[in-house]
Amino acid sequence: MTSSSSSSQATKRLAHTYPEGLRADALMEEDVAWSHEVDTERDGDQFDRSERAALRRVAGLSTELEDVTEVEYRQLRLERVVLVGVWTSGTVQDADNSLAELAALAETAGAMVLDGVIQRRDKPDAATYIGSGKADELRDIVLETGADTVICDGELSPGQLIHLEDIVKVKVIDRTALILDIFAQHAKSREGKAQVALAQMQYMLPRLRGWGQSLSRQMGGGSGGLATRGPGETKIETDRRRIREKMAKMRREIAEMKTGRELKRQERRRNKVPSVAIAGYTNAGKSSLLNRLTGAGVLVENALFATLDPTVRRAETPSGRLYTLADTVGFVRHLPHHLVEAFRSTMEEVGDSDLILHVVDGSHPNPEEQLAAVREVIRDVGATDVPEIVVVNKADAADPLVLQRLLRVEKHSIAVSARTGRGIPELLALIDAELPRPSVEIEALVPYTHGKLVARAHTEGEVISEEHTAEGTLLKARVHAELAADLAPYVPASAL
Repeated sequence: MTSSSSSSQATKRLAHTYPEGLRADALMEEDVAWSHEVDTERDGDQFDRSERAALRRVAGLSTELEDVTEVEYRQLRLERVVLVGVWTSGTVQDADNSLAELAALAETAGAMVLDGVIQRRDKPDAATYIGSGKADELRDIVLETGADTVICDGELSPGQLIHLEDIVKVKVIDRTALILDIFAQHAKSREGKAQVALAQMQYMLPRLRGWGQSLSRQMGGGSGGLATRGPGETKIETDRRRIREKMAKMRREIAEMKTGRELKRQERRRNKVPSVAIAGYTNAGKSSLLNRLTGAGVLVENALFATLDPTVRRAETPSGRLYTLADTVGFVRHLPHHLVEAFRSTMEEVGDSDLILHVVDGSHPNPEEQLAAVREVIRDVGATDVPEIVVVNKADAADPLVLQRLLRVEKHSIAVSARTGRGIPELLALIDAELPRPSVEIEALVPYTHGKLVARAHTEGEVISEEHTAEGTLLKARVHAELAADLAPYVPASAL
């Protein structure tokens, strides 16, 4: 068949299918859809239209155990889930990595991943996230695998959530709800639990569902007597009002808890103790690094968001300078903004620090994405001006070529292994060099009756030399302006 005859047949087919006003648009869409330049830019390799638009299964995500007899209880305890993602930009590998991370999150939450599919679209469908036709295919996959939950790799609107559930006939949750569930499981401190509860209520408020008119006249009808006339509230309106009241109460509690942490922070500032914050992607080894540097004894586990509550420990540089080391909550791609807001008071440890140790997992398939995701959250909390050291952890398990690439791209970086101790002495020396130093160098002969000034020089400054004489302690140190003023009366005349 010639190209002209096939073109005329396509035109006749469109004439029957589309009304007059849409025919030109349909022809244009067909031309664009088969454009070599557009397809090359959008997909790279060329695929048939049906293949490009189809749900593409991602291999290797299933965590279902074949030997069911060994852990039979897992069939009762774990939810069986199917993952679905929409690939809008980037490469195929980027889309696969995103769904693999979603699978790790689902496992951390206590689910069994049965299957995972990706739909290639310019943008998520406004009604069902993946489109009604692909939603029907997803329902067949759910029936085939026996899943009871579908997890979407993105944040769904309330409408998308309802419409997709109506089609697949099982529970549907999104990435945000999954991360909130993990945080709820792992929060241990009172403040951490309050922050997670606030984030969950913020997320649930626009997604409440009800029968609409159920109990629609809780304040009485038109003939209910004094102070009861009016339209009344529906049950869902009452629930929303109560949630808003709880959220206001939770914010007040978090603000009160923030005060206590702020007082401790002010005490450290008053004593001129430098602070270092450990930030990084979840499961990059932040807690392991804290334990290696300070012996803190913080929980270490190969799981996402294993520790949420910030831990502050005192540490000492090789030259004897004291500083504090704070372990912060881990970050992840597309960290829900509800969590960023709720944990803002905790993340202020990063913004108020003198130095950030940005920990990245050197063994991860794409560590550059981890760096970008963490820096996005650091920008959100206003800590872009704080000096940063990129600590490439898990160097013992990383590809040497990946390590070389990271160390070459990140100019201020160092490779370490918190598990084996490789690179830790070099990291301590780098911290010592990067921490802000006292600005005034002074030499003073301090009487033995004023030994507190010598002690302050050791804790707040940097002692260069110390000599005990008959008149007192001859001290040469680098200190801040306030302590220099206190030591000024004891500066020998020869040093002036």
